[in-house]
Amino acid sequence: MNSTTHDDRRRLVALGAATAAGLWLATGCASTRNPQETANMMIPPSANTLTPAQQAIVPIAAFAAAGDIPKLTTSLNEGLDAGLTISDAREVLVQLYAYAGFPRSLNALGALMQVVDTRRQRGVQDAPGREPGRPIPKGDALLAAGTANRTRLSGAPVGGPLLDFAPVADEYLRSHLFGDIFERDNLDWHSREVATVSMLSAIVGVDSQLQSHMRISMNIGLSANALRQLTRVLAQRVDAASARRASEALERHLAPAG
Repeated sequence: MNSTTHDDRRRLVALGAATAAGLWLATGCASTRNPQETANMMIPPSANTLTPAQQAIVPIAAFAAAGDIPKLTTSLNEGLDAGLTISDAREVLVQLYAYAGFPRSLNALGALMQVVDTRRQRGVQDAPGREPGRPIPKGDALLAAGTANRTRLSGAPVGGPLLDFAPVADEYLRSHLFGDIFERDNLDWHSREVATVSMLSAIVGVDSQLQSHMRISMNIGLSANALRQLTRVLAQRVDAASARRASEALERHLAPAG
């Protein structure tokens, strides 16, 4: 009897260890995935033109950054009519906080909520879209993921005197922007950069950041032709000043060194 009990205990311990190992493997895959593999999941193939959905993102992002709620409302309706999902638009407007601040991001999200409610009352059923397909890392894992994402987007590790002077800003960039936001795989990185370039084009005085994101956009596969198309959408649907800032930033990036 005692021998049988001892053997049963041994079998239970072995089974528990095997189960724990299986759970570790099942849950550990996402957290130990190669950062390059993760980034590739969110970068579409190189694009020579913008999709209709990406073209719709341009005025939404620009008017949201400018704080022009009436024009943003019009652009949101046009974007949803063109096939943007509610999730697509919401992701763009959440991302706005990193470039134009929470007040404009929250105001823009309020406008989207009102647009969706008004359309629903008219009987329009907009596609909800999808949520991220995997959990967002936390703590040190989030900082590591954000660092890897920023390196992939920029093409090299990022540093410099400004980030050395304000290391907490560097941590916020890696954890919040390139971690919390760019880890969300329900909007691909091409579309996120289309949104970012459009936002920065609508803001006066951020020329260096705008030019940097022209470089990032091309680094992840948006062609010069696609970015010129973005500037044309700005000219046609936003304003000439935003289009000019975008065009000048792109041409500075494309100009031969020296």
